[in-house]
Amino acid sequence: MKIWIDGQIVEAGEARIPVTDHGLLYGDGLFEGIRVYGGRVFRLDDHLVRLEAGARVLGLVLPFERARLHEIVLETVRAHAEPEAYVRLVVTRGDGALGVDPTTCSAPRLFCLVAEISIYSEEKLRCGIDLVTSSLRRPPPDVLDPRVKSLNYLNSVLAKQEARRQGADEALLLNTAGRVAEAAVANVFCARYGEIATPPATEGALEGITRRTLLELAGTLGIPASERCISRFDLFAATEVFLTGSGAGVVPVSSLDGRPIGSGRPGPLWEKLRGAFLSAAPSLGVPALS
Repeated sequence: MKIWIDGQIVEAGEARIPVTDHGLLYGDGLFEGIRVYGGRVFRLDDHLVRLEAGARVLGLVLPFERARLHEIVLETVRAHAEPEAYVRLVVTRGDGALGVDPTTCSAPRLFCLVAEISIYSEEKLRCGIDLVTSSLRRPPPDVLDPRVKSLNYLNSVLAKQEARRQGADEALLLNTAGRVAEAAVANVFCARYGEIATPPATEGALEGITRRTLLELAGTLGIPASERCISRFDLFAATEVFLTGSGAGVVPVSSLDGRPIGSGRPGPLWEKLRGAFLSAAPSLGVPALS
């Protein structure tokens, strides 16, 4: 792992932040999870645009302009020197007094981590993952807008913990209306009658970059795709369900709450879309490694 912090790139064991950082104390900050495919940083500008939007919502002034953020990511990826990697770009409110008041923080802090990542094994990608419905609910937008990719992921952490206790791979999170929001760390798609659908952000879903790419690719492949409200009925009735995320990639779901989805195996739409995604991803990236 390589980490850019305080203007230099160091190994993980050398990176330090003060215990008074409000990102650590209160989850006050933002992050972007970004993938490197074939030595190219996938949709980097889209990630930076989303980071800037989240910062404006939080009233958090980013410490650098977009061009410098762009270069920091590329510098760290080059130092890691692997063609396939995961990038975590983090901005915190910075050091401050004890107490949630953000005005005590003198300056925001930024650091960038690049490392290997493997959320699901190749066997899971061949067979599909097991999903269970969490007893937790995704907070509604008037509590915490899901479009803000904040450092506080406790809702997702507890949902994931619940899923693992039940022997499942991932948790399905519903919103307070009982409709599908997203998985603990990924967006949800379902397929039926040759069409795919995914919940909109207003249902509690992050506006995922991989999610957006899948919607765009579906259009080029002639697969009808839409953002609409989805219930558990839609998932049980679907011929295919799959998840998307920067860390996870495009992952098929074989079961929900112990019941098989479709044939219980990855389906043709997932296979077609994942193949198109893996082929397109490098061309949608910014060159980092020559």
